[in-house]
Amino acid sequence: SAIFYSCCLLVFDLHSHIKIAQEMDDSDDDIPIASLSAKLPPKPVAPVKPPPAPTAAAKVKVKKETVPIAKVDVSNMTEEERKAHKKKLKAIRDFHKHGKVEKKKKKKRSASDDVFEKKKAPKPKKPKTETKKGPKVAKTLDKTQRIAQAMKAFLWWEAPKVPEGAQWLTMEHGGVFFPESYVPHGVKMNYNGKPVDLTPEQEECATFFAAVDPNGMHLGNPKTKKIFINNFFTDFKELLGKGHVIKDFAKCDFTPITRHLDEQKMVRKAITDGERKANKVVKDEINFRHGYAIVDGHIEKVGNYNMEPPGTFRGRGEHPKMGKVKQRVMPEQVFMNFSVEAPPPICDMPGHAWGEVRHDPYVQWLGNWKENINFQDKYMQLAAMSSFKGKSDRSKYNKAARLCGNIEKIRSDIRKNLKSNDKAVRQLATAMWVIDRLALRVGGEKDTDEEADTVGCCSLRVEHMTFNPNKEEGSKEIELEFLGKDSMLFKQTIDFGSELYNENNGMGEQVYKNFQDFTKGKKTTDDIFETLTPTILNQHLGQLMPGLSAKVFRTYNASITLQNELAKKVESPAWNTLTVSQKVTNYNDANRIVAILCNHQRSVSKAQETQLDNMGNKLKTLQDQKKVLKKILKILQDKDRPNSIIPLKQSEADLKAGVDKALADAKRMKEEAKTDEEKIEATKKDLKAKEMRKDLGNSKFSQAHLWDKIPSESQVASRIKNWTEKISKMSLDLKNREDNKEVSLGTSKINYMDPRISVAFCKENEVPIERIFSKTLRDKFNWAMSVEPVWKFNYEIGLEG
Repeated sequence: SAIFYSCCLLVFDLHSHIKIAQEMDDSDDDIPIASLSAKLPPKPVAPVKPPPAPTAAAKVKVKKETVPIAKVDVSNMTEEERKAHKKKLKAIRDFHKHGKVEKKKKKKRSASDDVFEKKKAPKPKKPKTETKKGPKVAKTLDKTQRIAQAMKAFLWWEAPKVPEGAQWLTMEHGGVFFPESYVPHGVKMNYNGKPVDLTPEQEECATFFAAVDPNGMHLGNPKTKKIFINNFFTDFKELLGKGHVIKDFAKCDFTPITRHLDEQKMVRKAITDGERKANKVVKDEINFRHGYAIVDGHIEKVGNYNMEPPGTFRGRGEHPKMGKVKQRVMPEQVFMNFSVEAPPPICDMPGHAWGEVRHDPYVQWLGNWKENINFQDKYMQLAAMSSFKGKSDRSKYNKAARLCGNIEKIRSDIRKNLKSNDKAVRQLATAMWVIDRLALRVGGEKDTDEEADTVGCCSLRVEHMTFNPNKEEGSKEIELEFLGKDSMLFKQTIDFGSELYNENNGMGEQVYKNFQDFTKGKKTTDDIFETLTPTILNQHLGQLMPGLSAKVFRTYNASITLQNELAKKVESPAWNTLTVSQKVTNYNDANRIVAILCNHQRSVSKAQETQLDNMGNKLKTLQDQKKVLKKILKILQDKDRPNSIIPLKQSEADLKAGVDKALADAKRMKEEAKTDEEKIEATKKDLKAKEMRKDLGNSKFSQAHLWDKIPSESQVASRIKNWTEKISKMSLDLKNREDNKEVSLGTSKINYMDPRISVAFCKENEVPIERIFSKTLRDKFNWAMSVEPVWKFNYEIGLEG
């Protein structure tokens, strides 16, 4: 059979060559043009109608006249031989099928072609609709996108440097944008059960308090609630004036105003798509006018061009001034800074003008004013992605890198002075040890009537230390507990006798002895370092290394800790087998170690708790679905069990139709609503429709593992594999979120860890930088994106300045 098959192929090849030779002999290439033109058919007067569709008889005729193909016994062939045989047969059929039509190459037709085509009527072709493809048009960018591209094109680290000390040569900007004036709503608050008439200024102040969440972090906490109410009512009474009916806060009822504000929120949610677009146009116009500056010929984004609106002061933590009323800032209180030749910013508040105009190139701020709560200066500055901030960041990290070459000298100085006979010297060395090893902030004296009682190293008091908290004999543990920056609790038990603080002459036990000596005989409210101030500490550090301060230690410790922790991860044997998600989790673990070192904490919000609960429920659902899939696979594999017991996906068509109708009705109601009452009803309808859509999503998720009909074994096995991957990914994500819910990883990334360490890590380990840095951070640290994968945080980097 194999010999017969070979002979068939040989005959086929011979037939092909003969056919080609005939076509070459029958061509008109050697006929004179005059004779050739005489052969041409006359030009048709009317358009030729397409030939009729082939009849069944014609199809049969064509089928009979095709060249017969010898049958070959394929029973003895291997699988590969069968495939090759089928391929050859297909080639023979294709030749006899398509070899008769030679329209593709537009060759001159021969007589044999005409005769052959008469045997088979061509199928009618569908008329082609000509679509003219013009040249490719570049994507049109809107104004915001064009400005963003222009800002990215400027590489400040390659631009010419300005003179020493100067920040810019030319600067032009649009000034501050002020909030709209207050419009009275006319809703009266109650006092002692009766409505009270208020002036517009008094009504605005009452509205400030009515807008505060009664269950929030200020009024929801009994301790802060008292501070907040006392401060607010003091300012409110001053605004009301002497002789006003309102005397006692306990008799004040702001509920009517609160109810009005809630209704207005519902009205605003009833906004239509057209109104939303119109609002965006207005917002964009304000942004284009005030949100950008031209500095030394290039465009920069302004960070805070919106003036802070009046309201109640919230503060951070247990701020003693929370609840006080922030007054409205007027243009006369604002100083503007721009270059001499630039046009001055236009004050957009009619009848007012800027308080003062300056042309100072040695400062970075664009605008300046003083707020009425703490009487501190506030500034309008360029955004975090600006060249000003970029230069400052790079200089900060390079200075911290320079500490790599000086750290041993400084630690040697600390070890020597920890045993000094001079108490002031010992206190200085002990404080430096704490800042270096425990990464505490330097701290300083504060007026607790003006600021929250937050503590740093130099302001530690005896009450912040508890010796031997676990009451163990011979223990050298100290529990440190105090409120750090932003009133975040620092609470750690440090074992000064452990190997961690004593290896390589770490001197942990000597530091413990010093603390015992510094606290002996003192009251709980006395300072531990009574001879030390932040100024003295920083002056001493400046003598050890030019420009060195306690803050540089935190930046150095954060950066070097991240680099060392990542190196440990990469050196592990299984590192190269990890997925990108697993590498990101390892990076976050290293980041978390840095955040804990620097005490970067955050409080867990209700939204976070809800999100984690939802993720946990979804993970459990996936795990249950995987169990169901395994049962389905067993049923399919067991031929004795009927497939009818396999659960199938239920139709969601009715539910989806109901959701679509509800959303459409809500949209129609929004567009038709004229009064506030109609808008509130439309918002309620919209919220209900969105809840239905959420239920539909949950329904789809609950049966996403099922099929509309009985699946095959391979389909089930494939889905089990897919679900296993989903469960693994979600478990990893949930663990990562649980571990980091009380730790602020972002603070370390933004302010303390050199971004070049993270960029080099991503490049070396093929991790997308988007998985580590958000778009905001990528724009902020654009100067760090070009480092090589082998880049290291070391002393040589510090020499770059």
